[in-house]
Amino acid sequence: RVVAERPGPDGVLRIVENRQGLVMAAAGVDTSDVPRGTALLLPEDPDASARRLRRGLNARLGCRPGVLVTDTAGRPWRRGVADLAVGAAGLQVLQDLRGERDAYDRALQATVVDVADEIAAAADLVKGKARGRPVAVVRGLGHLVTTEDGDGARQLLRPAEEDMFRRGSPG
Repeated sequence: RVVAERPGPDGVLRIVENRQGLVMAAAGVDTSDVPRGTALLLPEDPDASARRLRRGLNARLGCRPGVLVTDTAGRPWRRGVADLAVGAAGLQVLQDLRGERDAYDRALQATVVDVADEIAAAADLVKGKARGRPVAVVRGLGHLVTTEDGDGARQLLRPAEEDMFRRGSPG
């Protein structure tokens, strides 16, 4: 689904909702950081890719780390790009803090933290956008790693009925 488009120096830039439900420039088809004349596509099922990577790490290393598959994207009303989680396995991707108390003893009512995207962005600071380093190890977040693979990054996608950006303003 084409969400928006605008002419650019290299043709028309399209923001597209792809088959996985991700809204990204060029539907996540990337021609940067790959040899000229080629393109890099997102996995058909990024959560399944994360599960396969996790199984492979377990078989080789004997550990079951949380695994994220990430990609770079822009965000509404923000300049610049950041990495976000498009696939996940073995990681609590959302941390629901509703009902907990803040530093001033007020109950949190709406705070659900997207820890998967926060980890993806932090990991990209280590990998670097253009260094050709595809992997980063993030330590110190063992409390977010789960025994089971879990529902994956798909649960981060906002359903259409909750998406105010899709609907816009009624007046």
